[in-house]
Amino acid sequence: MRFKFLINQAFDITIAMPASSSASFASFGQPNEVVELTELTAQELKSNKVRLKMLYAPINPADINYIQGIYGIKPELPAVPGLEGCGEVIESRSDKLQTGDLVITINPVGTWAEQVVCPAEHLLKIPSDTPVEQASMLKVNPLTAWCMLTQFIDLPKGSWVIQNAANSGVGSCVIQIAKLLGLRTINLVRREELIKPLTDLGADHVLLDEAESIEAIRTITGDHPPALALNAVGGDSALRLMDAIATKGVHVTYGAMSRRSLKVPNKFLIFKRIQLHGFWVTEWIKETDAQLVGETYQQLARWISEGKLTQPIDSTYPLAEITTALNRAMENQRDGKVLLECSSG
Repeated sequence: MRFKFLINQAFDITIAMPASSSASFASFGQPNEVVELTELTAQELKSNKVRLKMLYAPINPADINYIQGIYGIKPELPAVPGLEGCGEVIESRSDKLQTGDLVITINPVGTWAEQVVCPAEHLLKIPSDTPVEQASMLKVNPLTAWCMLTQFIDLPKGSWVIQNAANSGVGSCVIQIAKLLGLRTINLVRREELIKPLTDLGADHVLLDEAESIEAIRTITGDHPPALALNAVGGDSALRLMDAIATKGVHVTYGAMSRRSLKVPNKFLIFKRIQLHGFWVTEWIKETDAQLVGETYQQLARWISEGKLTQPIDSTYPLAEITTALNRAMENQRDGKVLLECSSG
């Protein structure tokens, strides 16, 4: 027994590595109550793995739900949150990535940390000139927008697309990517003060998300109503999209901000024959050919580098101020994403 203890003690000494900070939670609950900064000993780097210095990571609604225990993925506890982020490779035991490479995470690895060790296949190298703050938000919103605009229906240039929650992260990406693809957008929002910023971003029309806007939409689109509707709200807002789209139109739900279920009137299914779909970008990545996933991310990264695709940033906090950052991220009427600056220097 004594011999075993001495071996373990010696072994621990040989692999001891500097500690790094991460945010973690040991129980599900309100993020600003259960998430705390912890210090962990860095993992030994094994074959086909890489060590990242995390640069930036956003706080997404999905991260909030993840910590609350109501997201589609439920981790073993304790866990480090952070479903996306951007980092620099500082050590590699993979022939796919080298020290100095700029990467984004395409599988959940727990990005709210100074350092992350993960398999190389969980990462994707992006051009080194990609702005790192924007790169940290590349995984989810831009890809979600691109997929919904291209993977459900083949839209000729000039086609109309309608969406609610148009001021959201995905919504702003839909506006910009649709314009790059030659599509036109009708965008529904809850407050008048959101109209001008979205028009300045490139939205063709921005209307209030209310029943009175249906006639205005019909006037705008005439004989060519939207064939594609993108729903992030649910409830009555989702029904308004169904009312506005064309016969046999495609209605894609990717969020439920109102927390109200879809209750579809029979007339939309029988007489308009609309097609209802759900979309979760995490599953699309898993199910899609890796080459297409990689090529799509490279295109999105190029658009970001060229200034053609951007997401608003409300505020940036160092990782040490995780509770303050979470409080801000959970407030209403923010002007974009809350980012965590994971490493200084």
